[in-house]
Amino acid sequence: MRRLFWVALGATLGALVFRKLSRAAQKLTPQGVAGSIGAGLSELGYSLREFAADIREAMSSQEAALRAAAGLDSGSVSSLSPGGAEAAAGAVAPGPAGDVAAAVSPTADRPAAGAPERRAFDDRPSADA
Repeated sequence: MRRLFWVALGATLGALVFRKLSRAAQKLTPQGVAGSIGAGLSELGYSLREFAADIREAMSSQEAALRAAAGLDSGSVSSLSPGGAEAAAGAVAPGPAGDVAAAVSPTADRPAAGAPERRAFDDRPSADA
């Protein structure tokens, strides 16, 4: 009876070891490697799609918060927009007029028509002096 027990135990362990080794060997064949790579790439693609969905969701919620803070969706003026608190209180925000318009004019730094052009490091006296 003892011998039968040890023979059955040895046969069972031998079959289990053989199955494990044949599975490991199958994974090392070209088909096994291709299957492993395919499964890994499939999982990577799924993870990237999930990541992109999370990024889009966070981006849209952040954009909505920024638009609400800037008052772009509601039509109201918030403190983040130009003239924020004053405009919200009914005050008129200053606009470019007069000297301010001349200062920001693209032609403000050009000489008047007919005046000689002066260069940056010109040491000649100007006609105005």
